[in-house]
Amino acid sequence: MDRSLRPGDPSFVGGHRLLVRLGEGGMGVVYLGRTDSGALAAVKVIRAEYALDDDFRTRFRREADAARRVDCPWVVRVTGADPDAARPWLATVFEPGPSLAEAVGRHGPLPVRAVRVLGKALARALAAVHGAGLVHRDVKPGNILLVADGPRLIDFGIARSLDATALTATGLVVGTPGFLAPEQAAGDGDRVGPACDVFSLGCVLAYAATGRPPFGGGPVDALLYRTVHDEPDLDGLAQQDEELAAVLRRCLAKDPAERPAPDELDAALVEDVPSGTVDWLPAAVVRMVADRSAETLSLPEIGATIIEGPVRDRGPSRRGFLAVASGGAAVLALGGGAAAWAALHDGTARHTSAGPGWAIGVQADLSGPGKAAGRAQEQGARIAVEEFNARRGRPFTLHLTTSDDEGRAERAAAAARRLVDDPDVLAVIGSSTDATTQAALPVYDAALLPVLGMSAGQNLVQNVRSFVRGRPLHNVVAMSLGYQLETTGAAAPVGVLLDRSGGDLSWMTIQMVNLVVRQYGDATHPRVVPAGTGDLTPVLTEMRSAGIKAFVYAGPLDGAIRAARGLADFTGPKYAAEPALDARFAAEPAAAGWTVVASAIGPGAAGVRSFAQSFRTRYGRAPGFWAAEGYDAAKLLIGQLGQLVATNGKRPARKALIGPLRKATYHGITRDFAFDQKSAGQPVLTTSASFVHQVMDGEFHYLGPAPDRAPQPRTA
Repeated sequence: MDRSLRPGDPSFVGGHRLLVRLGEGGMGVVYLGRTDSGALAAVKVIRAEYALDDDFRTRFRREADAARRVDCPWVVRVTGADPDAARPWLATVFEPGPSLAEAVGRHGPLPVRAVRVLGKALARALAAVHGAGLVHRDVKPGNILLVADGPRLIDFGIARSLDATALTATGLVVGTPGFLAPEQAAGDGDRVGPACDVFSLGCVLAYAATGRPPFGGGPVDALLYRTVHDEPDLDGLAQQDEELAAVLRRCLAKDPAERPAPDELDAALVEDVPSGTVDWLPAAVVRMVADRSAETLSLPEIGATIIEGPVRDRGPSRRGFLAVASGGAAVLALGGGAAAWAALHDGTARHTSAGPGWAIGVQADLSGPGKAAGRAQEQGARIAVEEFNARRGRPFTLHLTTSDDEGRAERAAAAARRLVDDPDVLAVIGSSTDATTQAALPVYDAALLPVLGMSAGQNLVQNVRSFVRGRPLHNVVAMSLGYQLETTGAAAPVGVLLDRSGGDLSWMTIQMVNLVVRQYGDATHPRVVPAGTGDLTPVLTEMRSAGIKAFVYAGPLDGAIRAARGLADFTGPKYAAEPALDARFAAEPAAAGWTVVASAIGPGAAGVRSFAQSFRTRYGRAPGFWAAEGYDAAKLLIGQLGQLVATNGKRPARKALIGPLRKATYHGITRDFAFDQKSAGQPVLTTSASFVHQVMDGEFHYLGPAPDRAPQPRTA
């Protein structure tokens, strides 16, 4: 990665001459700086948009003051800060070493003795942090550096003062999934305290000892669920050191009151802590430490940099050519320069007017495996824009700008950046898949560009301000599937097949269906197939031999087609999760009679018929699934823009739309839109309508809304 300074980066910050970029996150840029005395420092400069937020400055000031009180050799020392600067900054001692995540990722688990040494040092670090009135909240392998004289705990970026008024709302999940305490994973802000850091440290030490997080990996929702409900995976550690395993189990207790305090943990980890050496680390990691230390001796020459004035919303600039992608709680730079210029001008971003204007962006899969859904959303939104532009006396003229992410998470951040760098774009609809939405959100959030998602139903669990989800979560739709099954009186036992190829959505579907069916006293016959399973015949044969009377499949589209073929002569009710809502599934002869419950409404719904006729007139065919949702999304955004113009009499800034969007109410053709503000960082749609579709004659027929509450218990 090119770490050199860029035009627009400052030359000096708070007495530090800046040398190179160390990284970029959602809150700002971290530089390597040198003071007049020659001391090196990591200087975090906060993004300009946060500097305009008085509440943020208040929080930043409290945390900087508290962090200065931390005095411990195992905690990176804060050397300076200025919360009142035009762009607030904070400096810490620069520690040239690899992170624990890098060391374990490259060389595998640490020896047991090294884990004990690491644990004692970090327990003392937490004791100092808590003694200063702070809770770190994000103790993870990436925030622990291994340097020449021992480990260092870094990054107080999301800590908060215990003795100050809490500025973080209850229900907000802050930190890194996989290393969060259960009370953090559950969004229980009232219970977040020092014991959370101890739990996170237990996760870190388990990771260091085994090479894997104690609650596994995978989709965020599943990871948080396991953190709250499952026991940690310490397989192999007990055989090496049962005493250490027992200490970690105490750290990983679900009840915060059962976890040891840091000083108690320090005493329990019986081991001498070498002073000022790396002898406790394996040789391969020691070489990594030495290599990082040597890199500081070959710093680049200090060249002049250009200090730009205030950045105006005036389109693509060299500052703007930075694509970012999500990685846990961090945001890392991926590229810039010529590559970003090429991405910006590859034809995926289109304009219909010259000069500054008003635009709604659509990010979607327009050319990949999910292009039918992505194009449908774009086309529905385009009809809404064209209807608005046809109105007499309209206060402004809109155009639609698209950015194709091809349904690929690795392309999503660049696709988002294209829309962020377009000064016309005031709001975005998208992206059309869970993975691409999650990868794109850090880009939009850093730019405070509002995003309305209509088809991504995963709980993204991020502290994002600019995102509003205009559809129910996958687990809500899955619950409606269970209610539909019970309402129609399907006989038990119900066979439920979880295909892990479908990821988080499949897992949530089976969990909720299993829960609903069993609540009604009916039996289920659950089965799981590994990701990539091509032949479902053996498991389907076994399920049928067990006497199932109904069947639910949760997995990807191709798996649903295979399940339909394998159950072609099964006469009981057959259901599939939302990925099967695709013309390719309906076209499969064996899929006749299958039912799909999904968030997308059907074109046959009474409220959608007028739109469907407009769509046929515009495109010469019936609308596909998600077109009506794209239409509603554009209409909702247009309405909020119109209200801002009516109030202020001028073109609004992007961030001015975020608050009104989160509080918006709108009577759409697919559902009524209103949002609950008490969710974990993201407003939740309160009108959680889902819809039932059944395959007949090679296509889906709309049956109506799915039940959104439990049916009355059946009587004997």
